[in-house]
Amino acid sequence: MKILLIDDSATMRKIQRNVLTQMGYEEVVEAENGEDAIHQMKVHDFAIDLILCDWNMPKMNGIEFVRKIRSVENLKKIPIIMVTTEAERERIVEAIQAGAKGYVVKPFTPEILKEKIKELVG
Repeated sequence: MKILLIDDSATMRKIQRNVLTQMGYEEVVEAENGEDAIHQMKVHDFAIDLILCDWNMPKMNGIEFVRKIRSVENLKKIPIIMVTTEAERERIVEAIQAGAKGYVVKPFTPEILKEKIKELVG
């Protein structure tokens, strides 16, 4: 399983990568914003099985990225989990309506992230 991890914070990417590694996921592709994520998806021939995406990033933020991915027919089925500091109910609803399948609020425990991933991909 190949996971795309999108966050402008290198520290946050490292934390999430460590959780993924503990879960046995070794194929992790990193991107620092939505534009970089689209580039990385192209580099990997769009063979991505799960996306963990921050909301607040430069160039292309997370919600813009989710909307863009959901507008492409063959990418609509890739599960996306928003991992963000945006905790307001309106933001969660907006992300789900845009196409996110899960939502994790920072700061989070490794167990919470693991639980969300297992809900979506087993």
